[in-house]
Amino acid sequence: MFLVPLITCICSFYFLSVRKFAQDRIAPLVKAMDAESKMDSSVIQGLFELGLMGIEVDPKYGGTGASFFSSILAIEELAKVDPSVSVLCDVQNTLITTLFQRLGTEEQKETYLTRLCKDTVGSFCLSEAGSGSDAFSLKTTAQKHKDYYVINGSKMWISNSEHAGVFLVMANADVSAGYRGITCFIVPKETEGFHIGKKEDKLGLRASSTCALTFDNVKVPGSNVLGSLGLGYKYAIGMLNEGRIGIAAQMVGLAQGCFDNTIPYTKQRIQFGKRIFDFQGMQHQISHVATQLEAARLLTYNAARLKEAGRPFKKEACMAKYLASEVAGATTSKCLEWMGGVGFTKDYPIEKYYRDAKIGTIYEGTSNIQLSTIAKFIDQEY
Repeated sequence: MFLVPLITCICSFYFLSVRKFAQDRIAPLVKAMDAESKMDSSVIQGLFELGLMGIEVDPKYGGTGASFFSSILAIEELAKVDPSVSVLCDVQNTLITTLFQRLGTEEQKETYLTRLCKDTVGSFCLSEAGSGSDAFSLKTTAQKHKDYYVINGSKMWISNSEHAGVFLVMANADVSAGYRGITCFIVPKETEGFHIGKKEDKLGLRASSTCALTFDNVKVPGSNVLGSLGLGYKYAIGMLNEGRIGIAAQMVGLAQGCFDNTIPYTKQRIQFGKRIFDFQGMQHQISHVATQLEAARLLTYNAARLKEAGRPFKKEACMAKYLASEVAGATTSKCLEWMGGVGFTKDYPIEKYYRDAKIGTIYEGTSNIQLSTIAKFIDQEY
């Protein structure tokens, strides 16, 4: 009931325009980008041209001025064709531009938001070799010197890093305060002492760059602190809660794309004189997957609706991320089985969806982390 008016208002752009862009400009490049482990520059340019890199940003900074729900719909649509492209859009919208809009000074917004909406990719830098799920045990430091800070340390598994022009780096500006010293710093790519390592050779999402970063006496002015000193841990928690809805949308789109590419084959493939779709055992499996997929989608949309309405949504975001990730894994696995031998080859896109899906249960909080968080909310409720 709550979703219908909202979706009706925005579907003409976010469903039709994004879908057309994905089919016309991304789909022909997917196989090559995956094989070469490289995002085609025309795809990134197209995302900016269509306004998909600043969806929620105020138009005065060059953004689209749309809603959080619009971002979720765009992320889902892109993931149906290539989850790697969806990641680029997701990080930009649910993490980077949102942090700048909420925390940035007017000068920071004028300097960075305008670029992020026009031609600059952003990257969010939290994880380290020794701090994954335990994110607040990070070791990167930022030492104060007069009116500037010197950052030293390293980051791992940083999405969008190869193409990014600006990085939001979580570093501890007061080690004695523990995680309460964590602060968010704006680090432009060209900053001296800042190095981007080689891309990880990944199982899936191969066109999405993931690199290690090193900070060797990286000097940034005090004006490059985003938000307040020592509140980086709060910003990270807040953004990851929203980001989980984005990951859920990615996984829903991925699963739907895989399903859409599989079902026509089951209606064409003839065995024992009839379509394999007509076997009852197949129909029951297909119906089960379709139902699980719809449940994950509605859970994701509900979390987005709650967030947009300013209501509590953290538990629902965890539930959406958990279920959508698990459903994506199950859906792609089943689709590959239904395709038989051809599904195991690179002649069809199913094996790529299968590889891409696995990361959903790992990044922005593993499935076990989601379950633990959900349990905390249930404990409080009862």
